[in-house]
Amino acid sequence: MQAQQDPKKLRRGIYLLPNLFTTAALFAGFYAIVAAMADRFEAAAVAIFVAMVLDGIDGRIARLTNTQSAFGAEYDSLSDMVSFGIGPALVVYQWALVDTGKLGWLAAFFYAAATALRLARFNTQVETADKSYFQGLPCPLAAAVVAGLVWFSTDYGISGAPMMPAAFAVTIITGALMVSNIRYHSFKKLDLKGRVPFISILVVVLIFVLVSSDPALVLFALSALYALSGPVLTLVSIRRRRAARRAGAADESVHSK
Repeated sequence: MQAQQDPKKLRRGIYLLPNLFTTAALFAGFYAIVAAMADRFEAAAVAIFVAMVLDGIDGRIARLTNTQSAFGAEYDSLSDMVSFGIGPALVVYQWALVDTGKLGWLAAFFYAAATALRLARFNTQVETADKSYFQGLPCPLAAAVVAGLVWFSTDYGISGAPMMPAAFAVTIITGALMVSNIRYHSFKKLDLKGRVPFISILVVVLIFVLVSSDPALVLFALSALYALSGPVLTLVSIRRRRAARRAGAADESVHSK
């Protein structure tokens, strides 16, 4: 007579579907590194954007199919570290920072370390953080800015040498934004299941047409605008709070007379 098997043992394993997309994103990030080593910088930058798309799909697939797991979350973070941390850092270093010596690889390392810190902070705060906002620039969007600069420049025939100052600045700034406390809209509460006005579909079509007209320029511009939106919204919020405090102080002074 066979012994009854432990139900926990029967449930051992991993969910295949979402982890396939995570593996594909990891592959894209690794390919970006290999392409950069061969001086194929446009292909490397495109691979990072492909990793972004795949990274966005795996989480949604897991939620839609109810296949979320602790293993999947950890695997996704490790994949993100390669695709959006090590990958962009090595691509921009090989493209524009390699001739700057120690300063260049230190800038690339700072970006990679900032990505690791950003992911660690996100994982520890995922249960308590406000779902409407990200604390710090999300690492896929930081990677999009860095890779977008490389893609845009190579697409317009600009080599890395004259773009070195811009590449250095973008690498440092995006790294600093990732570990900052600046808030960014997450758009997680955007209702994609409900009914929307017909004009919304037309807007989506126009966005696809705009991106298709010049993917390198448009994607870089959109990524840069998102990266700038955090500091701008923070400054606007600070000004509003100061104005509210001044108005409250003025009201108190009037009532005290």
